[in-house]
Amino acid sequence: MAKARTTTNRTKWIWIGAAVAVALVFYLVHLATRTTLPIRAAEVVRGSLKSTTSTNGKVEPLSSFEAHAPFPGTVKAIYAHEGDKATQGKLLLQMDDTDALSKVAAAIAALRGAQASYDATMKGGTPEERLSLSGDLTKTEMDRDQAQHDVAALEKLQAQGAASPAEVAAAKGRLAAANNSIALLEKKKSGRYDSTDIAHAKAALEDAQAGYAAAQQVVNQANVKAPFAGTVYSIPVSKSEFVQVGDKLLALADLTKMRVRAYFDEPEIGKIREGMPIVIRWDAIPDKEWHGHVERVPSTIIAFGTRNVGQVLISIDDADGKLLPNTNVTVTVTTADVADALNVPRDALHTEQGKSYVYRVVNEKLHRTPVTVNALNLTQVEIVSGLHEGDTVALGTTNGQPISDGAPVKIER
Repeated sequence: MAKARTTTNRTKWIWIGAAVAVALVFYLVHLATRTTLPIRAAEVVRGSLKSTTSTNGKVEPLSSFEAHAPFPGTVKAIYAHEGDKATQGKLLLQMDDTDALSKVAAAIAALRGAQASYDATMKGGTPEERLSLSGDLTKTEMDRDQAQHDVAALEKLQAQGAASPAEVAAAKGRLAAANNSIALLEKKKSGRYDSTDIAHAKAALEDAQAGYAAAQQVVNQANVKAPFAGTVYSIPVSKSEFVQVGDKLLALADLTKMRVRAYFDEPEIGKIREGMPIVIRWDAIPDKEWHGHVERVPSTIIAFGTRNVGQVLISIDDADGKLLPNTNVTVTVTTADVADALNVPRDALHTEQGKSYVYRVVNEKLHRTPVTVNALNLTQVEIVSGLHEGDTVALGTTNGQPISDGAPVKIER
């Protein structure tokens, strides 16, 4: 009985020993695997770090002019071609303005009549009326003088008994009537029209002036002249073509003064500042680029297709006439340009709960190291604190295994 118990205990210890041995083997294998974790690594270096953001935009001129048909009619003549440079005042296009000219003539006649009426009101009548009034006044003054003479003579005769009181009274009546007539004529001469008459005449004159200006403007719009020196970049009509009122006839712009209206996605707007340098590219001329700067940052967010964007106005510093209005371009803004930045590849950077860190390689082991970052681009990130020039950081394993703090590693060259 005792012998059987001894055999059982021995078997038990054998199995325990075997289990310990297996566990030890697994541990040693795991330890061996960790010591051979192959990684890619990079050295912390100093150098230039530039961060850029690209988006689309549309070219627009700072000074532009579009001519539109002022009335339904026919294009009479075109004196320019697309791409022509025009001096200020040059005649570029004419519509048939026969009817418009007749309306100008009628407006001129109406204006002259209103001006004459206003002048007459302000001066107390027309020249003929004033001349007639002066004649009447002169004749009445002569009648008054004669009446005064008669009164004086009859009063002497009455004193001598040679004239009756009735004759004297009649003469005085004629004198009073003459004086009343003179007073009335003087009043008519100096104040024939009251303030209401003057206001009415002034309003009629202003209406006539506005009518003439409107008629003349139609003629001017039918005879398109360059309001400033520039390039004719669009003529969507042809000679003898009938156009409707409002149809576009011609477009002109100063192509040496251009800007771009760029559409940056909402997350990128916070990086944009006035004055930041811009590079502009147009697919139509792929081997050329233009340069500019941010003129104005967005004041609001708008929906642009499926995107929420801010409109950034960009001044083109070297516009040369080759960028045309309404062309679609690509703009690239430099949001950061650090000349001597301590930087590492972006593959080395990790983030957890908003905090950044890297795995620094020290004595063939990984050490999780918190870092503070600043500027970054697609490949590099600037390190503000946490690392020193010459440190080595892990970028990842070559066999797809995850890396962790304290893991032994072997750098693959």
